[in-house]
Amino acid sequence: MSAVGRRPLDAAEAPPDWPAAQDRLADEAVRLALERSGEAGVRLREAGIAHPEPRGVAGLRDVAVLAKDDLPELQAAQPPFGGMLGVDLGVLRRIHRSPGPINDPEGQRADYWRMAPAFRAAGFERDDIVLNTFSYHMTPGGHMMDAGLRAVGCVVVPGGVGNTAAQAAFASQLGATGYVGTPQFLLTLLERGREDGIRATFRRALVSGAPLPLDLRRLLEEGHGVSVFQAYGTADAGAIGYECDAKDGWHVAPGVVVEVLDPGTREPCEPGEPGEVVVTSANPVYPLVRFGTGDLSTFRSDACNCGRTSPRLAGFLGRTGEGVKVRGMFVHPRQLAEALRGAPGVRRYQGAVTEEDHRDVLTVSVEATPSRPPDLDELAARLRDATRLRVEVRAVEPDTIPEDAPPIVDLRERS
Repeated sequence: MSAVGRRPLDAAEAPPDWPAAQDRLADEAVRLALERSGEAGVRLREAGIAHPEPRGVAGLRDVAVLAKDDLPELQAAQPPFGGMLGVDLGVLRRIHRSPGPINDPEGQRADYWRMAPAFRAAGFERDDIVLNTFSYHMTPGGHMMDAGLRAVGCVVVPGGVGNTAAQAAFASQLGATGYVGTPQFLLTLLERGREDGIRATFRRALVSGAPLPLDLRRLLEEGHGVSVFQAYGTADAGAIGYECDAKDGWHVAPGVVVEVLDPGTREPCEPGEPGEVVVTSANPVYPLVRFGTGDLSTFRSDACNCGRTSPRLAGFLGRTGEGVKVRGMFVHPRQLAEALRGAPGVRRYQGAVTEEDHRDVLTVSVEATPSRPPDLDELAARLRDATRLRVEVRAVEPDTIPEDAPPIVDLRERS
């Protein structure tokens, strides 16, 4: 579907007064947080908010932002959810673990992470057969997308990660018309299918978890005939934004309040001015108030002609926190530190993320101690266990890595 705005919108996607809807949502999130979240309740009371009353989004201005990078320490001090869970453990459907490590609850509600609007906007329909290549093991990505697809009425093929040849063949045999996963793995599947003489059947894809440079989008759409849409969300907050037919920015998803704040001053940024995406969610299971995702974006100032009244984010502009996303998975410096702690022969190390042929590559450079060289294969195994990613390890000359060098750097070009 090439024309913009032909898909019907529900009231949540296009309320007549979006700011008023956001104010009501913020007030409900505050009420739930005061009643159910010890962590958020502390920050609200410190800001002078001790009782639920109409304040709207502007009333959150003095509430301190909780950084996503602070969750591992909070959860370690008060397991398993750092005092943020709004229900008893026994009523959860699943408990997931994201890299960090961060524990993520999943409540009983259908489409718990509210992904269905993103799939509808991308044109996924009832009875579509869709290959979901996000992981179903421990991390929540596979289940996040699975629930949204089922809410739309799609038939889900739970492919998970890896097994490229088998997934390409199975999807073709089933006539799968949809794909869900990172854009880089979609390219890998399509190219492997061509090599193996497999007919590609994907017509559309919803991609997330990794950047989508313009040249990669063109390659997928013009070179392979797949219409590609982006979705943006986290395991903590669920869906945050998604593309419509215009493919010109991410509409703020129904069910969350989104602010873009200056990382230093915590003041709201003007449209066009980059800042951190900060989310407030009225989720009874896991109420969030001013949750800092660590992602950088900016609001668009122009309206979209698709009919949605929600504001739009301009896309992913980088990270404020220490975590770096690699092949759809966050890698934190603490993971590298834990993996290499006590490893024989390691004096210093530094991770670097690069991109080769639209594929993320994580390389860890290691300086050896004077007494012995490190076992690079052992280090690679340690890092793979810690990050659940394939990691290339290489030895470098002494004093190559400065003493104050950051533990991980992102050297990918963004476009």
